[in-house]
Parts: sequence; structure tokens; C-alpha cells
Amino acid sequence: MRVERIYTPASPEHGNRVLVDRLWPRGIRKDAAALDEWLPAVAPSNELRTWFGHDPTRFDEFAKRYRQELTDPPRQAALDELRGRAEAGALTLLTATRDPSISHLAVLADILTAGR
Repeated sequence: MRVERIYTPASPEHGNRVLVDRLWPRGIRKDAAALDEWLPAVAPSNELRTWFGHDPTRFDEFAKRYRQELTDPPRQAALDELRGRAEAGALTLLTATRDPSISHLAVLADILTAGR
């Protein structure tokens, strides 16, 4: 599984490219995004995203709260869909976040690779 910014050009190694942000990224046309799917349901809530503000000192608490949010049935269904894609082959999670290593993608990647 890969974690990339949506601004990274698509390549064959990416396999399934899934955008997991709640908001559509600025500067990217939907017809040019080279996505297989957009799953906003698996993204953190607006409240959690705003509270976190990509502050590295809040990441551990953010990850804990986000994992809790992922237990909600609609988010759980979206997470299950990502699991299925990961089991079926190469999967790249995409975000517009500047630093995916301290974002919800890091948490999702950890959850999805822990199940393997």
C-alpha cells in the first residue's frame, strides 16, 4: 500500500488510486485526477479535522479520536471497502494534505496493513 499526495502523477505501480479526503482538493479537475474512487466517508469529521489543524503535537490524540470515529457504521463500511481494495491488489491512498505522515492517511495505512 502506498500513501501519496493527489498532486503526484499517476503511475502503474499505484494500482487502485483512492482519494480519502472529505473535501475535493484545490487545483485538481475531477476529470484529470486519475482516481478509481473518492471515499469522503472514511475521512475524519470536519470537527476533528479542524481541531487537529495538522499540528504535529496533536497527532497522537488525533489518531486516537479518528480511530474512534472509524467505528461509526458509515465510516466502517468505507473502511471495509478500502480493505477489500487492499486485499485485491496494489492500493494508493491519496490526500491533498501537505504531510501525509501526520494525517489521517497514516492512521488508515496503519489500520489497513495491520490486518494483513
